[in-house]
Amino acid sequence: MKRLISIGLAAVLVIGVALAVIFGGGGDTGSTQLTTVRGVIGSEKLAFFSDQRVKDAFAKHGLDVQVDPAGSRQMATQTDLSKYDFAFPSSSPAADRIQRDHSGAHTYAPFSSPMAVATFAPIVDLLTKAGVVHKGAGDYDVLDVAKFMELTANGTRWDQLPGNTTYPVRKNILITTTDPRDSNSAAMYLSIASYVANGFGVVNTAQQESAILPKVTPLFTNQGYTQNSTDAPFEDYLSAGIGRNPMVLVYEAQYADRLVRDDGSIKPDMRLLYLSPTVYSKHTVVALKGAGDQVGQLLTTDPELAKLAATFGFRTQDPKYFTPVATDHKLPTSLVDTVDPPSFETLERLLDAVGKQYGS
Repeated sequence: MKRLISIGLAAVLVIGVALAVIFGGGGDTGSTQLTTVRGVIGSEKLAFFSDQRVKDAFAKHGLDVQVDPAGSRQMATQTDLSKYDFAFPSSSPAADRIQRDHSGAHTYAPFSSPMAVATFAPIVDLLTKAGVVHKGAGDYDVLDVAKFMELTANGTRWDQLPGNTTYPVRKNILITTTDPRDSNSAAMYLSIASYVANGFGVVNTAQQESAILPKVTPLFTNQGYTQNSTDAPFEDYLSAGIGRNPMVLVYEAQYADRLVRDDGSIKPDMRLLYLSPTVYSKHTVVALKGAGDQVGQLLTTDPELAKLAATFGFRTQDPKYFTPVATDHKLPTSLVDTVDPPSFETLERLLDAVGKQYGS
């Protein structure tokens, strides 16, 4: 009888353990109830939020962060933000606009990325000889935006550069951007160009807007077809080589991310040009409600998330996380010649004015 009772108790114990595994998820991780947090983010951060290491880091704090991509300009003016706990645009002007429209919203700027140009060694050599490119404070190349705009203002073609035997192509010297009507990266380029065209000052009056528009509009309209997502021209750059787009506007983070991956996508003849002046695209979390505030705090203060952001090429608020990435891949640890973009309203008017010239 005792033996039968012992066998019965053992069977009950086994069944109980099995049920605990099935309904409890098999361990401590499954037994923790995560809080779902919804956010809308710039598309360039989608790979970061989709990474399992990032998901696990948020889960340690009890969060299941789910995101939808959208353009920063679209996010600030068109997206229904009522269903989201946070918005994460790629620029501070868009974040300022969202915050103004949502009283009580808090902002966090956990990381940033300067605008740069992905190009090729022969192009760097040609523009260096033309006096447009020079060496920066470290071992990196810098494109002088003022001299570049002088070159493009005259409609100079690549085959008109003196001594050009490496890229004698009959098309205008231009930087390929995204569509300024949709994309934040193009808006950042417009911010830089407008600053230079305005005598190295941030545009802040209607008179200044009218004066600089004829100088900056051709930088976009002379390109022909432009794409909506920053990833698209960069992928073309990686796959199509120098023939299609010899100079492509990118976030530094896009190029740095590929360097860190070491997946062979950055070929030996590829180069990154820094702009002088440049604009830091400040990725800013706008906490709208609920746990959105916790997402902003964690991205700003959590060491694990900061290290992961650095591996995706983002410059972290605390530079100690990005510095090793910069050192390992010969990127500048800091940039001096940086400027602020115009206010959201000014930038919107400039973008609208440039957009109206497409197809006119």
